[in-house]
Amino acid sequence: MPPKKDAEKPEYRVEALAKGLRILSLFSEQRPTWRVSDIAPAVGMPLPTVYRVVMTLTSEGYLDHLPNGDYRPGVRVLTLGTAALRSLDLVELATPRLQQLGQATGETVNLAVLTVDQVLYLVRLRNSDLVTANIQVGSTLPAVHTSIGKLLLAYLDEDDLKSRVTPTSFARLHGPNAKVSLDELHDELAKIRADGWAMQDEELAYGLRSVAAPVRNAKGTVVAGANLAVQSRDWSTQRIVRELKPLISEACHDISALLGHQE
Repeated sequence: MPPKKDAEKPEYRVEALAKGLRILSLFSEQRPTWRVSDIAPAVGMPLPTVYRVVMTLTSEGYLDHLPNGDYRPGVRVLTLGTAALRSLDLVELATPRLQQLGQATGETVNLAVLTVDQVLYLVRLRNSDLVTANIQVGSTLPAVHTSIGKLLLAYLDEDDLKSRVTPTSFARLHGPNAKVSLDELHDELAKIRADGWAMQDEELAYGLRSVAAPVRNAKGTVVAGANLAVQSRDWSTQRIVRELKPLISEACHDISALLGHQE
């Protein structure tokens, strides 16, 4: 008797899990938020079923419920892909250059990407006793309070920016100089895009500053950001701009070239 094919073993399929995965797969860079009423027709499920699945995903941290009724991926979704992200060409190509930068400066170096309104850390080379010592590869932080996050937000078009950044984006604990609304942040984002670099001055946490520059792919699209993070007691903003900004900009230029970007 020939062996049964896997498709003939329905006991191995967990239908409730399959429904949850189908719903999670709807969320994308093009559409980062969904309402329950829109999810149901998109996945072809009854509205009550979608509601139950969405409530379960939310309770487990895989979806966040926004004040306007929309849902977006939660932190647990963002960290699921950490192992895969570490194997990306971006990480493999960037790490040696970032290590070189960390050794040259003696400061902490990070590489991160934007996921909805969070920055997801792909590389972290910690060389000093920073306030945010608990950050590691796979950690996420609010984009609106970080140098890399503000940098990456600055390169979004207006509609994409407004769909990602909501009042809840500013709700987490932050430092004394943090912006508290998109309106307040808007002018700074325009300047960041014009200048090509971003600074965080005790916006994420007291005593922490950082300066970031963009990483571009072969098409010239900004796909990530890298920064140097330092203690404010050791580094004034003027010294950061004078000494560290050129170094992080040069490193990101070199990484971009490795990804195929040409000026």
